[in-house]
This record gives sequence, C-alpha cells and structure tokens, in this order.
Amino acid sequence: MFDIGFFELLVVGVIALLVLGPERLPLAARTFGLWLGRLRRTVSSIQSEIREELRMEELKRATAIEKEQLERELREMQQPFTDSPFDTGAAEAADTPGSTQPPEKDDSKNGDNKEIS
Repeated sequence: MFDIGFFELLVVGVIALLVLGPERLPLAARTFGLWLGRLRRTVSSIQSEIREELRMEELKRATAIEKEQLERELREMQQPFTDSPFDTGAAEAADTPGSTQPPEKDDSKNGDNKEIS
C-alpha cells in the first residue's frame, strides 16, 4: 500500500525528535504504535468479514444453480414415459383401476335400446 523505506522513516524520526524533544518522543512513539496496532486489527477484521460475505455469496450462487438443476431433473422424471419408443404399458394402463380413460358409453341408460313386446 505505502512504499516507505528506511530513509523516509529516518527523516520522520529526526523531525519527531526535533519537534517533540527527547522527553516526549518515547510516549508519542508508544501511542503511535498502539494506534497503528488498532488500525491493523480493524482492517484485518474488515477484510475477514468481506471474505466471509464473498464466500457466503458464492455458496448461495452454487446452491441456486444446484437447486435449478435438481428441479430440472425432477421435471424430466415427472414427465410420462409415453414419449418412449419402448413403451408397452399404455395398453396395460387402460385395464388398471384408476386409469384416466373415459368409461365406455352405455346405451341402455339413454333409452335407445327398447324392448319390443
């Protein structure tokens, strides 16, 4: 982030010594170090939270893709097997109870078959 070399640190140290003096410089350096440590911990915490959020978003995206794929496979499995060229169960399905075929027409109820007396 910052490219600070030895020469720059030496210049800052000399200026701090001239401005603060030898009595207050150790206390100022200690305070500066504590603030710098807090800043680093805060930045590290923020970075870890961002990484965790990105990981969670990636997991959500991956699960959404998997869910979509599973739903697609489920729809394919739910389609009737009548599309299959090897289907021989269509004739057998008509004989089974509960089939969806309409009942045969009974003409005796309509009055078409009258007995001749």
